[in-house]
Amino acid sequence: MHVQTNTDQSIQGSGELSAQVEAAVSGALGRLADQVTRVEVHLSDQNGARGAADDKRCMMEARLEGRKPTAVTHRAATVGQAIDGAAAKLARSLERTLARVSQS
Repeated sequence: MHVQTNTDQSIQGSGELSAQVEAAVSGALGRLADQVTRVEVHLSDQNGARGAADDKRCMMEARLEGRKPTAVTHRAATVGQAIDGAAAKLARSLERTLARVSQS
């Protein structure tokens, strides 16, 4: 599973941030990781320097083998919380998708 991290001009991209994203995605997807080929993560700060509650946004898009991409978004007060929230939402969404496929 390949994890790609993208940031807007308001969030400083770094190796540390990429490692944090990869750890959150790997931890949340765990047993699903072998079925996911790629996860794209987009981090943004909706209000920039002005700041506001829940202005950090994390959008994650996962690509399952042979399926359409699944995307989720989470907003939070910090980048870390936004990443963790989006990773948890993504895991739940993928689990539901795979459960529906296995029932078919």
